[in-house]
Amino acid sequence: MRRTGQNTKCMMIAVVIGLMSGIACQAAGKPLKVFILAGQSNMEGNVNVSTFDFMADDPNTAPLLKEMVGPDGKPVVCDHAWISYLTGDNNFEITGKLTAGYGSMWGLDPKKPGDKIGPEFTFGVYMSKAVKKPFLIIKTAWGGKSLRTDFRPPSAGPYVLNDYERSQFKQRADELEKYKTDKAKATGIYYRLMIEHVKKVLADIKRVVPDYDPKQGYELAGFLWFQGWNDYCDGWGYPDKPGKYDDYSQLMAQFIRDVRKDLSAPKMPFVIGVLGVGGIAQDDKSAMAVFRQAQAAPASLPEFRGSVTAVPTAPFWDSRLDELHRRMDVNWPKVDKRAAEEFKKHPNMSGDEQWAFKMKVMAENFTPEEWRHAQNISHWDCHYHGAAKIMAPIGKAFAEAMVKLQ
Repeated sequence: MRRTGQNTKCMMIAVVIGLMSGIACQAAGKPLKVFILAGQSNMEGNVNVSTFDFMADDPNTAPLLKEMVGPDGKPVVCDHAWISYLTGDNNFEITGKLTAGYGSMWGLDPKKPGDKIGPEFTFGVYMSKAVKKPFLIIKTAWGGKSLRTDFRPPSAGPYVLNDYERSQFKQRADELEKYKTDKAKATGIYYRLMIEHVKKVLADIKRVVPDYDPKQGYELAGFLWFQGWNDYCDGWGYPDKPGKYDDYSQLMAQFIRDVRKDLSAPKMPFVIGVLGVGGIAQDDKSAMAVFRQAQAAPASLPEFRGSVTAVPTAPFWDSRLDELHRRMDVNWPKVDKRAAEEFKKHPNMSGDEQWAFKMKVMAENFTPEEWRHAQNISHWDCHYHGAAKIMAPIGKAFAEAMVKLQ
């Protein structure tokens, strides 16, 4: 009887272990979540990692900084988040575990992450908390690209010149033909590159995610679009008239439909990052306010309700930083003059030494507290001043919106 009882006990343990193993295998075999990020320069990201530390000065961003860096003060590496990033003039790809460095790569080594971030970094950091299992980010971004031309969706058809564009060439017929030819060549190129790269990565995920098991499959869990400056500034493509940016809304809706169709993901969640440069608009009829409304409009279409959302980025703007940046611009001529005189006296100064001298002279135009705050600036205002204290909360907001759509 004792032996029989032991056998029965062993069998029960074996069954329990088998069930537990089965549950574990099912959990491990769940489809890999894939998030696609695409856009232009602000999706690339021009925020230098050197601006991270200054987030500690603001109680609103200090907690976020603790999620971005480890005990050693270095950017965290998301152990179960991988990224494939296509960018640059030569359309090169860099891959690896998600960390800081997958921002703008202009002028940097295309074989490894650089020194900048876009929204992908904090998007991934916070998505890691929500997903709590391995996931993949496929990012495609190139600076200076428009939705009207470069990312033009296939269903929008070929680029057609509007009346205003044609009027600009009344006395220059030869230039008109060149303009039409150039537009035809540029139309939709980056849309196609984006789709081609996504399909290439999905066809061999293990190349990017080493532990991926093809048997588990993947799920296109969301698409994040962050773009707009080049369309906003395109006075020819969007001439001043009532409904100035209505075409953008139509193109954005067509873009969502085409992306879902081309990737065979008819219900894929879609987040639109709304341009926030300049902060919250004081005039609802200003060009910037009207453009933001046009960007967000597709999310209100009945067909997209519940699966498309627009996230304003203007609330994260730092107006004080903007004012300091403008003061720096005003002071550059006299800084350059002082620097030129100094460099004549010391012709052997290295590039780093020359830059340090310029910064020393520039600092003389600010109080110590103002100058410390100005250290958040690492790029142009149209790139959110290249400030982590602006871009990091934006990436987090995108992740939070994506989680809600899940």
